[in-house]
Amino acid sequence: MIPERILAHDSRVPEVLRLIQAEFADMDGRVDPPSSMHRLTLETLVKEADIHEIWAMGTPIGACVILTQMAGRLYIGKLAVAKTLRGQGLARQLIRHAEARALDMGLTVLELQTRVELVENHATFHALGFEEHGRTAHEGYDRPTSITFQKRLNAAAKA
Repeated sequence: MIPERILAHDSRVPEVLRLIQAEFADMDGRVDPPSSMHRLTLETLVKEADIHEIWAMGTPIGACVILTQMAGRLYIGKLAVAKTLRGQGLARQLIRHAEARALDMGLTVLELQTRVELVENHATFHALGFEEHGRTAHEGYDRPTSITFQKRLNAAAKA
């Protein structure tokens, strides 16, 4: 499968929303505060597609990611792979695609965040070449609730 860009007017935007909602639902009861996925609506996802980049794979969509260009880095958000498709390298493929997009934008850092409680995600991101960059607390919390991971890219590898 090859990642395809999902634009704001794409009829598959609702499919992306359903995938994110389904795959992030396991966090309920595990993470505190609740996942930002609960604030994601069709309207906000259409805005994400308009302002940032949504990439997806499969028919029906089985994997997706939202890429956001930030100062000096490309932020990876809402990376989701359907449970039935896990273990097939789709997350790795989307991360490789994010690396290529970052380098195309002149950026040499990928960044993402995951919750402290989601230790299986930490292992996955380490295996994909990310290193812990810091910990932050959501507003109103006196303990770290999220871990920021970064991956430095080799701009020379693109040439």
